[in-house]
Amino acid sequence: MIRAFTTDWKLPALARLARRVVTELHDDTRLLLMLGAYQASGGVTGAVKNLIFAANGPKPELVLRDAVSNDIEITKNSEHCLVFDREIPADGLSFQALIDWWRDHEQLEGRDDRTVGLALHRRLESSLAGNEVERQLFNAYSNRYGTYGFGIPVLIPQVYLHYDPYTARHRGAAGSPLRRQRMDFLLLFSDRRRVVIEVDGRQHYADSDGHANTASYAAMVAEDRRLQLAGYEVYRFGGKELDATSASSEMLQQFFDALSARSA
Repeated sequence: MIRAFTTDWKLPALARLARRVVTELHDDTRLLLMLGAYQASGGVTGAVKNLIFAANGPKPELVLRDAVSNDIEITKNSEHCLVFDREIPADGLSFQALIDWWRDHEQLEGRDDRTVGLALHRRLESSLAGNEVERQLFNAYSNRYGTYGFGIPVLIPQVYLHYDPYTARHRGAAGSPLRRQRMDFLLLFSDRRRVVIEVDGRQHYADSDGHANTASYAAMVAEDRRLQLAGYEVYRFGGKELDATSASSEMLQQFFDALSARSA
């Protein structure tokens, strides 16, 4: 009976069902062993919480509303960022799921998916104002919604990874202990497969005078290693790769095709 309803389910969705069976019904040894093998197969093991993204203004100020449960509350500048407050499905966060959330968030009941999706796209794109190469990558991926539908993973811009409540001025010479507070883009292909995409401008490897900055580069690659060891996939584009040409657009589509094929 169960097999008849799950023939087209992917592995993350099946694993989620198995967890519910183990938790709610009984302690099934075989299921526990299978889940253990799945957990050891790679990817990020922790649950997604506090997805804060698309910041287009001053940094939000946060407090822990419930430190035991790790529940946060934004006390200032909440109008400049978005917070997805729903559970991330086992098979990832799709553009359709974000559209459904945005419709409720903005009280757009009765509006069709395309209308809501366009409004959401404009809001997400606003977080990339002033960075043309990031906008190019974002729009290249967004074109895929027209080709493959809204059920594919959404490309989420400007996602907070670490959160340091202090500014550089407050930190002073000590500097921030968190090297990368925001990711350029995040794709959640499943509850375990998280893909980070970074677009590197000159500030990633040079100082303001254009001279090579080995310290900045070393800090960047060290943070990449930390993320990868935690189970994230990290892909980088050099800003020079992303020019407004058909060759650049074709390169991006080939990359996204290959990336998506790994989850098929």
